[in-house]
Amino acid sequence: MPDPIAALTDLVLPALTARFVLLANHVLTAAPVAPERLKPHAGRVLKVEVEGWTGPLPPPPPLALRITPAGLFEAADEAGAAPDADLRLRLDASRPLDAARRLAGGELPPVQIEGDAAFAADVNWVVGNVRWDIAADLERVMGPGLAEGLSQAGSQALGVLRQMAQGVAGSMQRP
Repeated sequence: MPDPIAALTDLVLPALTARFVLLANHVLTAAPVAPERLKPHAGRVLKVEVEGWTGPLPPPPPLALRITPAGLFEAADEAGAAPDADLRLRLDASRPLDAARRLAGGELPPVQIEGDAAFAADVNWVVGNVRWDIAADLERVMGPGLAEGLSQAGSQALGVLRQMAQGVAGSMQRP
């Protein structure tokens, strides 16, 4: 009997990967200097892996992204064969509450980086300097009034989540 989790993963994962690539490229194109930093690395592969996963769901599979000549991303393993990575990012998921607290505070969780130094420097710059302007995207779709209200509500919700994550992470660290 086939594994239902594996079957669901095989069905959903390509669609999720495609949506992630679209979103990542949307964010990159909003900051034109970002694709320019990535263009010299066209054809290189960035692989993102999650280590130490302890959640009730299966860990996310590695994500392999190839840099296009335009300095954008494309899924590198669309043909089913995982390519060799020129740069490997390993995200530590062993302490999810600490990672959530860091993300809520605008920091990245601990990451191990292996591979080409110049490629790593440019990817690090993109990750550190490019942000998704959700408010601007909402304004294009919904108009300025509704977009501002949704943006303020989202900021307030993020503030509450940030406080909750910091409080939970702080209480987990106490003896």
